[in-house]
Amino acid sequence: MILDKQKTKIIFAVPALLLLTAFFGNLFAEGWNWSPLDFLVAAVLLFVMAFLVNLVIRSGKTNASKFIICFAILLVLALVWIELAVGIFGSPFAGS
Repeated sequence: MILDKQKTKIIFAVPALLLLTAFFGNLFAEGWNWSPLDFLVAAVLLFVMAFLVNLVIRSGKTNASKFIICFAILLVLALVWIELAVGIFGSPFAGS
């Protein structure tokens, strides 16, 4: 069984690994052109999401409600990320 401390480490390791992957992609992949501000925004989005998921997992709710809340958090993250990348909603923050 995974302990709470181990769950927390795993939850926060995922955003760190994603950012590390993006960093190396930015260095070696042609056409990948992130600025330091892009990395900062990605870090904030990913670590806030990890913090919220960690809060939900540690709550005393049922497993079904934890799953639904975590899914909603991930859905919001995906929609914000897509909006910032390509602008599906046409907000002032939309990318390219």
